[in-house]
Amino acid sequence: MELVKLARRRTTDDVYHSLRNAILNRVFLPGERLQIPHIANKLGVSSTPLRHAIQRLSTEGLIVVHPRSGTFVASLDVNDIAETFDIRCALECLAAERAVEHVGENDVEHLRELLAGLASGVTTEAELRAHEQLNSEFHSSMVRLSGNRRLQELYESLEANIQIARVHLVERYRGGRFDLEQREHEEIVAALQSCDVARLQHALRQHIQRAKGSLIQSLKTLPDFAKPGS
Repeated sequence: MELVKLARRRTTDDVYHSLRNAILNRVFLPGERLQIPHIANKLGVSSTPLRHAIQRLSTEGLIVVHPRSGTFVASLDVNDIAETFDIRCALECLAAERAVEHVGENDVEHLRELLAGLASGVTTEAELRAHEQLNSEFHSSMVRLSGNRRLQELYESLEANIQIARVHLVERYRGGRFDLEQREHEEIVAALQSCDVARLQHALRQHIQRAKGSLIQSLKTLPDFAKPGS
């Protein structure tokens, strides 16, 4: 992925989304210092919308601003990741209570289409990125079914932090987890289709807590992983 110059008519939101996508697609790596004038020049914007975008990304936890040393892509802390997954679990379980009231046949069909995509093999980095995007869309679709806009906004902010954790993994975050993940997703869809809130929440908790443990364990093997207090 390359940064491309933005049309002049676009707003701060466009700068925000462009920079956010660049971080999540490894144009900028965790811990990397961002060269603000260079980025503004590449995007064809002034420093004002870029500063506003950085402020939003800082609030989300994707960027860290150190007044005396610069602006950096956020690094990782195992406690932060664990807490983020726990909050994500609570939000998805809350969304489940409303989702069963709103779900229709088209919604279930959409989720099953995503499952079909997630069942594809992963052998390259590009396929891994595509898999993660489908996985993110699967869970976001579940949350959107709640019809709660504020809950969706909170969830999207948390999901960005989880994606920045996955940026570290590239080729290494693979293996046998995909078959298990697929079975967990199928149980989630089956519970949603049956409008069984208790079953759905149980399936979500099991899936998210398992994913949390798997991600943290994988990240701990990386030499550049940020430990608490580092």
